[in-house]
Amino acid sequence: MNRIVVGDDGSEPSLLAVDWAADEAARRGASLHVVYVVTPWLFDVPTDPGAAQVREQLLDGGRDIVELGVERARGRVPGLEVTGEQTGGQPAKVLVERGRDALMVVTGSRGSGGLSGLLLGSVAMQVATHATCPVVVTRAPSADARGDVVVGVDGSPAGAGAIGFAFEEAALRGARLRAVAAWSHPVPSGRGDMQPLVYDHALVAAEEERVLSESLAGWWAKYPDVDLVSEAVHGGAARVLAGASVNAGLLVVGSRGHGGFAGLLLGSVGHAMLLRAHCPVAIVRGRG
Repeated sequence: MNRIVVGDDGSEPSLLAVDWAADEAARRGASLHVVYVVTPWLFDVPTDPGAAQVREQLLDGGRDIVELGVERARGRVPGLEVTGEQTGGQPAKVLVERGRDALMVVTGSRGSGGLSGLLLGSVAMQVATHATCPVVVTRAPSADARGDVVVGVDGSPAGAGAIGFAFEEAALRGARLRAVAAWSHPVPSGRGDMQPLVYDHALVAAEEERVLSESLAGWWAKYPDVDLVSEAVHGGAARVLAGASVNAGLLVVGSRGHGGFAGLLLGSVGHAMLLRAHCPVAIVRGRG
């Protein structure tokens, strides 16, 4: 379905997510669906008249939140098709379910329940971990929302989806795509490979450049008009990508790469970027 889903709870981070999602829907010619999730008992039929009154007040407040989010999106992008929904359940679970037939799910970095010092809310982390579609976690607007699209490349089959998503985003935005491969050890050629204790830095750097070029080649052939720059950087992936995200418009990473266990849904690099990136982060599920 050509639809983007965004979680909204009335908090400022979630309203920033609505703004981002509206812009993205406009870029993609998609519709936008605003979702506010409340505790399930509000949809039960109360037997206590007093409870009924409280229930209606809370549901009215939720409808106001949905209406505000819908109107905010329509005001930001006139003519955008926007729908809204208030439903009961666990927020992350509902957003994951709504994302099954969506282009992507967008959430704020933390919602109304987040502590002031908390950099990432539990809902954002759970959705990024379990959704089958791409998930974008937004935060305060970056210094240049029109900046580069940055993608982390590790040469793994699971990372191919992130590269494709990044090329598509760069093409839609008319932005430069910066592909970054960070390495601190020789790239493994297969799962379970043993790494040498001593290796030639120059040879390993050349091999990383080769893997990076091969990972990008097919996608660049599909998007030849994208302004692409690529670099293999010696250093920890989390540190290198966090640095690359400064002033970027979007950072794209795979859900897990070479180092992920088979059952691991979100790798350490994706987790770190949700906490440390300076711009919106897209987590893209792969097949690896």
